[in-house]
Amino acid sequence: MPDLDQQRFVLGLTGGIACYKSAELLRRMQDHGADIDVVMTEAATHFMTTTTMQALSGRPVYTDAWDSRVPNSMAHINLTRGARAVLIAPASADFIAKLAHGMADDLLSTLCLARGACPLLIAPAMNREMWEHPATQRNVAQLRADGVVVLGPGTGNQACGEVGDGRMLEPQQLLQEIIAFVQPKPLAGKTVLITAGPTAEKIDPVRVISNRSSGKTGYAIAQAAYEAGAHVRLVSGPTALSTPHGVPRIEVETAAQMHAAVMSEARSSDIFIAVAAVADWHVVNASDNKIKKTGANEPPALQFAPNPDILAEVARLPNGPWCVGFAAETENLHENAQAKRQRKGVPLLVGNLAQDSMGGDTTAFVLFDDNGIEELPRLSKTDAARRLIDAIAKRLPDRD
Repeated sequence: MPDLDQQRFVLGLTGGIACYKSAELLRRMQDHGADIDVVMTEAATHFMTTTTMQALSGRPVYTDAWDSRVPNSMAHINLTRGARAVLIAPASADFIAKLAHGMADDLLSTLCLARGACPLLIAPAMNREMWEHPATQRNVAQLRADGVVVLGPGTGNQACGEVGDGRMLEPQQLLQEIIAFVQPKPLAGKTVLITAGPTAEKIDPVRVISNRSSGKTGYAIAQAAYEAGAHVRLVSGPTALSTPHGVPRIEVETAAQMHAAVMSEARSSDIFIAVAAVADWHVVNASDNKIKKTGANEPPALQFAPNPDILAEVARLPNGPWCVGFAAETENLHENAQAKRQRKGVPLLVGNLAQDSMGGDTTAFVLFDDNGIEELPRLSKTDAARRLIDAIAKRLPDRD
Protein backbone atom coordinates (compact mmCIF):
# COMPACT_ATOMS: atom_id res chain seq x y z
CA MET A 1 0.00 0.00 0.00
CA PRO A 2 1.40 3.49 -0.86
CA ASP A 3 2.71 5.42 2.15
CA LEU A 4 0.08 8.19 1.87
CA ASP A 5 -2.76 6.12 0.43
CA GLN A 6 -6.25 7.63 0.89
CA GLN A 7 -4.91 10.52 2.96
CA ARG A 8 -5.85 14.09 2.08
CA PHE A 9 -3.53 17.03 2.68
CA VAL A 10 -3.98 20.76 2.33
CA LEU A 11 -0.91 22.22 0.61
CA GLY A 12 -0.52 25.95 1.18
CA LEU A 13 1.75 28.11 -0.96
CA THR A 14 2.95 31.55 0.14
CA GLY A 15 5.02 34.08 -1.78
CA GLY A 16 8.49 32.84 -2.68
CA ILE A 17 10.53 31.49 -5.56
CA ALA A 18 10.48 28.08 -3.85
CA CYS A 19 6.89 27.66 -5.10
CA TYR A 20 8.40 25.81 -8.06
CA LYS A 21 9.46 23.05 -5.65
CA SER A 22 5.90 22.76 -4.38
CA ALA A 23 4.71 21.62 -7.78
CA GLU A 24 7.21 18.74 -7.71
CA LEU A 25 6.31 17.94 -4.09
CA LEU A 26 2.63 17.72 -5.00
CA ARG A 27 3.34 15.15 -7.73
CA ARG A 28 5.58 13.06 -5.50
CA MET A 29 2.94 13.03 -2.76
CA GLN A 30 0.39 11.90 -5.33
CA ASP A 31 2.75 9.12 -6.39
CA HIS A 32 2.49 7.87 -2.80
CA GLY A 33 -1.32 7.94 -2.87
CA ALA A 34 -2.14 11.35 -1.37
CA ASP A 35 -5.00 13.62 -2.39
CA ILE A 36 -4.03 17.29 -2.33
CA ASP A 37 -6.12 20.44 -1.95
CA VAL A 38 -4.09 23.51 -2.85
CA VAL A 39 -4.53 26.92 -1.20
CA MET A 40 -2.45 29.86 -2.42
CA THR A 41 -1.93 33.35 -1.08
CA GLU A 42 -2.12 36.28 -3.47
CA ALA A 43 1.66 36.61 -3.25
CA ALA A 44 2.12 32.96 -4.22
CA THR A 45 0.27 33.53 -7.50
CA HIS A 46 3.11 35.84 -8.57
CA PHE A 47 5.47 32.84 -8.54
CA MET A 48 3.18 29.94 -9.59
CA THR A 49 -0.12 30.05 -11.44
CA THR A 50 -3.31 28.55 -10.06
CA THR A 51 -3.76 26.87 -13.46
CA THR A 52 -0.55 24.91 -13.00
CA MET A 53 -1.43 23.75 -9.50
CA GLN A 54 -4.97 22.83 -10.55
CA ALA A 55 -3.68 20.81 -13.50
CA LEU A 56 -1.20 18.98 -11.28
CA SER A 57 -3.58 18.33 -8.38
CA GLY A 58 -6.66 17.57 -10.47
CA ARG A 59 -8.69 19.59 -7.95
CA PRO A 60 -9.82 23.21 -7.62
CA VAL A 61 -7.24 25.64 -6.27
CA TYR A 62 -8.39 28.07 -3.58
CA THR A 63 -7.16 31.64 -3.18
CA ASP A 64 -10.16 33.58 -1.88
CA ALA A 65 -11.84 33.40 1.52
CA TRP A 66 -15.08 34.35 -0.24
CA ASP A 67 -14.89 31.60 -2.88
CA SER A 68 -18.42 31.13 -4.24
CA ARG A 69 -17.63 27.54 -5.31
CA VAL A 70 -17.90 26.49 -1.68
CA PRO A 71 -21.61 26.01 -0.92
CA ASN A 72 -21.55 27.56 2.56
CA SER A 73 -18.79 30.08 1.77
CA MET A 74 -16.67 28.54 4.51
CA ALA A 75 -13.60 27.22 2.70
CA HIS A 76 -11.54 28.16 5.76
CA ILE A 77 -13.55 25.61 7.76
CA ASN A 78 -14.32 22.93 5.19
CA LEU A 79 -10.84 22.40 3.74
CA THR A 80 -9.19 21.21 6.95
CA ARG A 81 -12.00 18.95 8.14
CA GLY A 82 -10.89 15.37 7.52
CA ALA A 83 -7.43 16.43 6.29
CA ARG A 84 -4.42 14.49 7.58
CA ALA A 85 -2.42 17.71 7.86
CA VAL A 86 -1.93 21.21 6.53
CA LEU A 87 1.49 21.74 4.96
CA ILE A 88 2.68 25.27 4.15
CA ALA A 89 5.47 24.98 1.58
CA PRO A 90 6.95 27.45 1.05
CA ALA A 91 6.31 29.30 4.30
CA SER A 92 7.58 32.87 3.95
CA ALA A 93 8.87 34.98 6.83
CA ASP A 94 5.75 37.12 6.60
CA PHE A 95 3.41 34.15 6.80
CA ILE A 96 5.34 32.63 9.70
CA ALA A 97 4.89 35.96 11.53
CA LYS A 98 1.15 35.81 10.84
CA LEU A 99 0.89 32.31 12.24
CA ALA A 100 2.91 33.16 15.34
CA HIS A 101 0.63 36.10 16.16
CA GLY A 102 -2.68 34.49 15.22
CA MET A 103 -3.41 36.82 12.33
CA ALA A 104 -6.06 35.74 9.82
CA ASP A 105 -6.42 38.17 6.92
CA ASP A 106 -6.65 35.76 3.98
CA LEU A 107 -7.91 32.24 3.27
CA LEU A 108 -4.69 30.38 4.09
CA SER A 109 -3.98 32.14 7.39
CA THR A 110 -7.65 31.85 8.39
CA LEU A 111 -7.85 28.11 7.76
CA CYS A 112 -4.64 27.64 9.77
CA LEU A 113 -6.28 29.40 12.69
CA ALA A 114 -9.53 27.45 12.29
CA ARG A 115 -8.00 24.03 11.64
CA GLY A 116 -8.89 22.56 15.04
CA ALA A 117 -6.99 19.34 15.70
CA CYS A 118 -5.60 19.09 12.15
CA PRO A 119 -1.77 19.16 12.40
CA LEU A 120 0.15 22.03 10.83
CA LEU A 121 3.56 21.60 9.17
CA ILE A 122 5.59 24.44 7.69
CA ALA A 123 8.62 24.44 5.38
CA PRO A 124 10.36 27.83 5.78
CA ALA A 125 11.80 29.46 2.67
CA MET A 126 13.59 32.81 2.77
CA ASN A 127 16.88 34.66 2.49
CA ARG A 128 19.47 33.72 5.12
CA GLU A 129 19.35 37.17 6.73
CA MET A 130 15.57 36.92 7.08
CA TRP A 131 15.85 33.44 8.61
CA GLU A 132 18.54 34.52 11.08
CA HIS A 133 16.71 37.70 12.13
CA PRO A 134 15.72 37.61 15.81
CA ALA A 135 12.07 38.28 14.96
CA THR A 136 11.90 35.23 12.69
CA GLN A 137 13.64 33.06 15.26
CA ARG A 138 11.19 34.23 17.94
CA ASN A 139 8.26 33.48 15.66
CA VAL A 140 9.53 30.00 14.79
CA ALA A 141 10.15 29.24 18.46
CA GLN A 142 6.58 30.31 19.24
CA LEU A 143 5.17 28.07 16.50
CA ARG A 144 7.14 25.09 17.80
CA ALA A 145 5.80 25.81 21.29
CA ASP A 146 2.29 25.86 19.78
CA GLY A 147 2.83 22.38 18.34
CA VAL A 148 3.59 23.35 14.74
CA VAL A 149 6.06 21.01 13.02
CA VAL A 150 8.88 22.96 11.35
CA LEU A 151 10.52 21.13 8.45
CA GLY A 152 13.95 22.58 7.74
CA PRO A 153 15.03 24.93 6.48
CA GLY A 154 17.88 23.67 4.36
CA THR A 155 21.14 25.37 3.58
CA GLY A 156 22.87 26.21 0.32
CA ASN A 157 22.65 28.56 -2.66
CA GLN A 158 19.75 31.02 -2.59
CA ALA A 159 17.93 32.88 -5.34
CA CYS A 160 19.47 36.16 -4.14
CA GLY A 161 22.93 34.77 -4.85
CA GLU A 162 23.86 34.33 -1.20
CA VAL A 163 24.63 31.04 0.54
CA GLY A 164 23.33 29.93 3.93
CA ASP A 165 20.36 28.70 5.91
CA GLY A 166 16.81 29.52 4.87
CA ARG A 167 16.14 27.71 1.61
CA MET A 168 13.20 25.33 1.49
CA LEU A 169 13.99 21.64 1.73
CA GLU A 170 14.03 19.77 -1.57
CA PRO A 171 10.81 17.99 -2.62
CA GLN A 172 12.24 14.53 -1.91
CA GLN A 173 13.35 15.62 1.55
CA LEU A 174 9.93 17.06 2.31
CA LEU A 175 8.28 13.89 1.02
CA GLN A 176 10.40 11.81 3.42
CA GLU A 177 9.46 14.13 6.28
CA ILE A 178 5.74 13.87 5.45
CA ILE A 179 5.89 10.08 5.19
CA ALA A 180 7.75 10.01 8.52
CA PHE A 181 5.13 12.30 10.07
CA VAL A 182 2.24 9.93 9.31
CA GLN A 183 4.03 6.81 10.56
CA PRO A 184 3.47 5.52 14.13
CA LYS A 185 6.09 6.64 16.68
CA PRO A 186 6.90 3.56 18.80
CA LEU A 187 10.53 4.68 19.27
CA ALA A 188 9.83 8.31 20.17
CA GLY A 189 12.61 9.63 22.38
CA LYS A 190 14.92 6.65 21.77
CA THR A 191 18.42 6.93 20.32
CA VAL A 192 19.21 4.27 17.74
CA LEU A 193 22.70 3.48 16.44
CA ILE A 194 22.82 1.55 13.16
CA THR A 195 25.66 0.16 11.05
CA ALA A 196 25.14 -0.41 7.33
CA GLY A 197 26.91 -1.35 4.14
CA PRO A 198 30.16 -3.25 3.63
CA THR A 199 33.60 -2.59 5.00
CA ALA A 200 36.66 -2.56 2.74
CA GLU A 201 40.07 -3.84 3.87
CA LYS A 202 43.12 -2.43 2.11
CA ILE A 203 45.48 -4.64 0.13
CA ASP A 204 47.30 -1.71 -1.46
CA PRO A 205 46.24 1.85 -2.41
CA VAL A 206 44.08 0.63 -5.32
CA ARG A 207 42.86 -2.80 -4.15
CA VAL A 208 40.60 -3.82 -1.28
CA ILE A 209 38.85 -6.93 0.02
CA SER A 210 35.16 -6.28 0.47
CA ASN A 211 31.75 -7.89 -0.09
CA ARG A 212 28.57 -7.43 -2.11
CA SER A 213 26.53 -5.59 0.52
CA SER A 214 24.73 -2.61 -1.04
CA GLY A 215 23.71 -1.06 2.29
CA LYS A 216 20.04 -0.93 1.22
CA THR A 217 18.74 -2.89 4.21
CA GLY A 218 20.65 -0.83 6.77
CA TYR A 219 19.62 2.45 5.17
CA ALA A 220 15.98 1.33 5.04
CA ILE A 221 16.15 0.46 8.75
CA ALA A 222 17.71 3.85 9.52
CA GLN A 223 14.86 5.55 7.65
CA ALA A 224 12.24 3.40 9.41
CA ALA A 225 13.74 4.18 12.83
CA TYR A 226 13.64 7.90 12.01
CA GLU A 227 10.02 7.56 10.91
CA ALA A 228 9.29 5.82 14.22
CA GLY A 229 10.41 8.91 16.12
CA ALA A 230 13.93 7.86 17.09
CA HIS A 231 17.09 9.93 17.04
CA VAL A 232 19.14 7.90 14.57
CA ARG A 233 22.88 7.77 13.99
CA LEU A 234 24.10 5.81 10.97
CA VAL A 235 27.64 4.42 10.73
CA SER A 236 28.09 3.45 7.10
CA GLY A 237 30.71 1.70 5.05
CA PRO A 238 31.20 2.64 1.39
CA THR A 239 27.88 2.73 -0.51
CA ALA A 240 26.33 4.62 -3.42
CA LEU A 241 23.17 5.36 -1.43
CA SER A 242 21.83 8.76 -0.42
CA THR A 243 21.68 9.27 3.33
CA PRO A 244 18.10 9.18 4.67
CA HIS A 245 16.92 12.71 5.39
CA GLY A 246 17.18 13.62 9.05
CA VAL A 247 19.76 10.92 9.81
CA PRO A 248 23.37 11.92 10.61
CA ARG A 249 25.84 9.67 8.79
CA ILE A 250 29.30 8.74 9.97
CA GLU A 251 31.33 7.47 7.02
CA VAL A 252 33.93 4.75 7.54
CA GLU A 253 35.79 2.31 5.32
CA THR A 254 37.47 -0.39 7.37
CA ALA A 255 36.18 -2.63 10.14
CA ALA A 256 38.56 -0.93 12.57
CA GLN A 257 37.13 2.47 11.68
CA MET A 258 33.58 1.16 12.08
CA HIS A 259 34.51 -0.35 15.45
CA ALA A 260 35.91 2.99 16.66
CA ALA A 261 32.87 4.93 15.45
CA VAL A 262 30.41 2.51 17.05
CA MET A 263 32.20 2.36 20.39
CA SER A 264 32.25 6.16 20.61
CA GLU A 265 28.45 6.27 20.16
CA ALA A 266 27.27 3.04 21.80
CA ARG A 267 27.06 4.13 25.44
CA SER A 268 24.77 7.04 24.58
CA SER A 269 22.42 4.83 22.51
CA ASP A 270 19.30 2.98 23.60
CA ILE A 271 19.33 0.51 20.71
CA PHE A 272 22.15 -0.82 18.53
CA ILE A 273 21.25 -2.51 15.24
CA ALA A 274 24.28 -4.13 13.60
CA VAL A 275 23.28 -4.51 9.95
CA ALA A 276 26.66 -3.88 8.29
CA ALA A 277 28.47 -6.71 6.55
CA VAL A 278 31.74 -6.30 8.46
CA ALA A 279 34.85 -8.04 7.13
CA ASP A 280 36.01 -10.82 9.45
CA TRP A 281 39.70 -10.23 8.67
CA HIS A 282 42.02 -7.45 7.57
CA VAL A 283 45.31 -7.64 5.68
CA VAL A 284 48.24 -7.34 8.06
CA ASN A 285 50.86 -6.81 5.36
CA ALA A 286 48.94 -4.30 3.22
CA SER A 287 51.25 -2.36 0.93
CA ASP A 288 51.61 1.42 0.85
CA ASN A 289 52.31 1.18 -2.89
CA LYS A 290 50.51 -0.64 -5.67
CA ILE A 291 51.60 -4.27 -5.75
CA LYS A 292 53.08 -5.09 -9.17
CA LYS A 293 52.88 -8.40 -10.96
CA THR A 294 56.04 -10.46 -10.75
CA GLY A 295 57.68 -12.09 -13.70
CA ALA A 296 56.22 -15.42 -12.65
CA ASN A 297 52.81 -13.73 -12.25
CA GLU A 298 52.45 -15.19 -8.78
CA PRO A 299 49.79 -13.72 -6.47
CA PRO A 300 51.01 -11.79 -3.42
CA ALA A 301 51.21 -13.65 -0.13
CA LEU A 302 48.64 -11.86 2.01
CA GLN A 303 48.61 -12.29 5.77
CA PHE A 304 45.33 -11.91 7.64
CA ALA A 305 44.32 -11.08 11.19
CA PRO A 306 40.83 -11.01 12.72
CA ASN A 307 38.84 -7.79 12.99
CA PRO A 308 37.06 -6.73 16.20
CA ASP A 309 33.66 -8.34 16.81
CA ILE A 310 31.70 -5.10 17.03
CA LEU A 311 28.31 -6.56 17.92
CA ALA A 312 29.62 -8.89 20.62
CA GLU A 313 31.68 -6.12 22.18
CA VAL A 314 28.71 -3.73 22.33
CA ALA A 315 26.49 -6.50 23.72
CA ARG A 316 28.95 -6.97 26.61
CA LEU A 317 28.93 -3.31 27.64
CA PRO A 318 27.57 -2.70 31.15
CA ASN A 319 24.27 -0.80 30.80
CA GLY A 320 24.84 -0.79 27.05
CA PRO A 321 22.22 -0.51 24.34
CA TRP A 322 19.65 -3.19 23.53
CA CYS A 323 21.31 -5.06 20.66
CA VAL A 324 20.00 -6.47 17.40
CA GLY A 325 22.26 -8.57 15.19
CA PHE A 326 21.99 -9.68 11.57
CA ALA A 327 22.94 -12.95 9.92
CA ALA A 328 23.07 -13.15 6.14
CA GLU A 329 23.43 -16.87 5.44
CA THR A 330 23.56 -18.95 2.27
CA GLU A 331 22.35 -22.22 3.84
CA ASN A 332 20.96 -23.67 7.09
CA LEU A 333 19.56 -20.25 8.05
CA HIS A 334 17.79 -21.32 11.24
CA GLU A 335 20.68 -23.32 12.66
CA ASN A 336 23.36 -20.78 11.80
CA ALA A 337 21.32 -17.78 12.99
CA GLN A 338 20.42 -19.41 16.30
CA ALA A 339 24.06 -20.27 16.91
CA LYS A 340 25.16 -16.73 16.05
CA ARG A 341 22.63 -15.20 18.44
CA GLN A 342 23.93 -17.31 21.30
CA ARG A 343 27.55 -16.61 20.37
CA LYS A 344 27.02 -12.85 20.19
CA GLY A 345 24.83 -12.70 23.28
CA VAL A 346 22.08 -10.52 21.79
CA PRO A 347 18.34 -10.59 22.56
CA LEU A 348 17.25 -10.42 18.92
CA LEU A 349 18.89 -11.64 15.73
CA VAL A 350 17.52 -11.08 12.23
CA GLY A 351 18.34 -13.69 9.63
CA ASN A 352 17.91 -13.79 5.86
CA LEU A 353 19.34 -15.62 2.88
CA ALA A 354 22.05 -13.56 1.24
CA GLN A 355 21.38 -14.92 -2.24
CA ASP A 356 17.74 -13.79 -2.00
CA SER A 357 18.42 -10.34 -0.56
CA MET A 358 21.92 -8.95 -1.08
CA GLY A 359 21.83 -6.13 -3.61
CA GLY A 360 18.10 -6.51 -4.26
CA ASP A 361 15.12 -4.40 -3.23
CA THR A 362 13.17 -7.09 -1.33
CA THR A 363 13.96 -9.32 1.62
CA ALA A 364 12.38 -11.90 3.92
CA PHE A 365 13.41 -11.48 7.55
CA VAL A 366 13.36 -14.26 10.12
CA LEU A 367 13.45 -13.08 13.74
CA PHE A 368 15.17 -15.18 16.41
CA ASP A 369 14.79 -14.45 20.13
CA ASP A 370 14.21 -16.23 23.43
CA ASN A 371 10.57 -16.86 22.52
CA GLY A 372 11.39 -18.71 19.31
CA ILE A 373 11.24 -17.90 15.62
CA GLU A 374 9.07 -15.41 13.72
CA GLU A 375 9.12 -15.48 9.93
CA LEU A 376 8.11 -12.29 8.14
CA PRO A 377 6.83 -12.35 4.54
CA ARG A 378 8.94 -11.20 1.62
CA LEU A 379 8.56 -7.45 1.46
CA SER A 380 10.25 -4.42 -0.02
CA LYS A 381 13.20 -3.47 2.14
CA THR A 382 11.33 -0.33 3.19
CA ASP A 383 8.31 -2.30 4.43
CA ALA A 384 10.48 -5.02 5.96
CA ALA A 385 12.42 -2.34 7.86
CA ARG A 386 9.20 -0.88 9.25
CA ARG A 387 8.03 -4.32 10.36
CA LEU A 388 11.38 -4.90 12.06
CA ILE A 389 11.29 -1.55 13.89
CA ASP A 390 7.81 -2.37 15.15
CA ALA A 391 9.04 -5.78 16.33
CA ILE A 392 11.99 -4.15 18.13
CA ALA A 393 9.71 -1.61 19.84
CA LYS A 394 7.47 -4.40 21.16
CA ARG A 395 10.47 -6.30 22.56
CA LEU A 396 12.24 -3.40 24.27
CA PRO A 397 12.54 -3.80 28.04
CA ASP A 398 11.40 -1.00 30.32
CA ARG A 399 14.39 1.01 31.55
CA ASP A 400 12.62 3.57 33.69
